[in-house]
Order: sequence, then C-alpha cells, then structure tokens
Amino acid sequence: MQQNQSKLLKWIALATTIGMLLILLGGALVTKTESGLGCGRNWPDCNGSLIPKEITTEVLIEFSHRLVTGSVSILVLALVIWTWRKLGSIREVKFLGSLAIFFLIAQALIGAAQVLWGQGDFILALHFGISLISFASVLLLAMIVFEVDKKFDADKVYIGKKLKWHTLGVSLYSYIVVYTGALVRHTQSSLACSDWPFCNNDKPFALPNNMYEWVQMGHRLAVLLIFIWVTYIMIHAIKHYKNQRVIYNGWIIAFIILLAQVTTGMLVVFTKLNLIVALLHSLFISCLFGLFCYMILLISRSNYNEKR
Repeated sequence: MQQNQSKLLKWIALATTIGMLLILLGGALVTKTESGLGCGRNWPDCNGSLIPKEITTEVLIEFSHRLVTGSVSILVLALVIWTWRKLGSIREVKFLGSLAIFFLIAQALIGAAQVLWGQGDFILALHFGISLISFASVLLLAMIVFEVDKKFDADKVYIGKKLKWHTLGVSLYSYIVVYTGALVRHTQSSLACSDWPFCNNDKPFALPNNMYEWVQMGHRLAVLLIFIWVTYIMIHAIKHYKNQRVIYNGWIIAFIILLAQVTTGMLVVFTKLNLIVALLHSLFISCLFGLFCYMILLISRSNYNEKR
C-alpha cells in the first residue's frame, strides 16, 4: 500500500512539473500569437460563456491556456498537500510548496488583470518571471519526491564560498535576463534589430535609434553577461569539483542549456519569429532557471553538511 502511494505521488509530481512547463509555454504562445484577448475582456468565462461558442485560432489558444492553468493548479494543490503530509520533515518542502501556490495564484491574477483591464508592457513582462518561480518550486518538489539528492549524493556535497556567491549571484541575475526577454516580447521588439549579434552589423558601435532597439540590445547585453558568467562558473567547477559530479555535471549542463538558449535567440531573429524556435527559446530559459534553483538547493545541502 505504501509503495503504491509512493508511485502515485511520483506520477503526480511528474505530471505537475510537465503541466507547469506547459503553462509557461502556453503563456509564451499566447503572447507570441497575440491571442491574449481571444476570449475578449472576459475572465474566467470566454466571450460571455463558460465554454466558447465560436472557435477561432485566438480563442482556442487563449482558452486552452486557461484550461491547462486551471487543471494544473489542482495538481499543484494536490502535490503540495501530499508532500507536506508525507515529506514535511524535509526542511525545504513547506517553503517550496508555499512558493509554488503563491506565485501560481499571482501569475493567474496578473493574467486576469490583463484581460479585464489591460496592463502596461513593463508589468506584463513580470508575468513570465512569476510563472517561472512557481515552475521552479514545483520542479524542486518533484526532485525531492524522486529522491534526486540521494542519487547525486547531495548529503556529501560541499560547496566553497566562492561558488556559493557566484551561484546565488547568477541565479538572481538570470531573473533580469528573463525579464528583459519578456519585455522584448511584450513591447514587440523582437525584430527591432534585423542583424545579430549587433543591431546593425555594418555599424556595430552605433547607439540604438529608438526604444524598441534599446529594449532588444539591452536584452542581448544581459545575455552576453550571463553567458560570460556561466562560462566562468563552469570552468571553476571543472577545475575544483571533479569529485562532486552533481556540481561538475550540473554547471556543464547549465552551459549547454544556455548555449542552446542563445542559439535559439539568434534564430528567432534570422527566422523572423518562427513560432517553434521562439517556444524553444522560452523552454531553454525555463530549464536553465530550474537548474539554477536546484544549485541553490545544493547550497542549502552544503551548509547543512558543514554543520554536521
């Protein structure tokens, strides 16, 4: 009986994590296809009815996103309650559960406010980042459920002070990168610069001409800085953490994901906003942020190990 419950909890954890990822990608899809008002200025109903009577592409995308968000919210609640009861002795479980629920509600309310009253681009850019925190919280809960710590010998992890500060710093900074990327989408600045890596490769040091170019180039500069930072951390981990595979492999994977994210960002420009490429761009940054959050969790494990 206990074994069956454990398996069911793992299935719920997996389904909830995938569901949260679908919410992130669904929100990006709504923005990229400009389907935010597919259900009109109505929420939670769609164009005046619970089930839309007239189906258009915009209605299908927006209504599907709402349906997925509602369904996954139930899964998040179930996962949080179950982990609190079954794994409440683990220090991070209640904190992560609270984060997951709080930010899931926050992102839903921002989405609803946008539909009902409209929001400025700088406020809307927070929507993806807030959803990202909820996703990362659910991801870490799932990793605890699957006992990833035991598989990676997290009880033996020791992280030096230098790597701790770099991990915390780059994780916080990645949120700025996420925000500037969301701002590019919401201000419709994705194609403000037709060249890459500069806005105009013929005049690489020319200042941007308008707000859209400033937003685009500001995001590219933010990405360049995080790429340099993660590269440095990866080299440091390779040199000093060969005997701790979760740290060693983790930062190599982080670098690979970031490289994929940069590549898809470049291809977004060259393919003129190809939808699949754009969604992959959102997927990679979501996975990278989740990995950063796990690295922060490992710092917590390291601090605990040092006190023992």
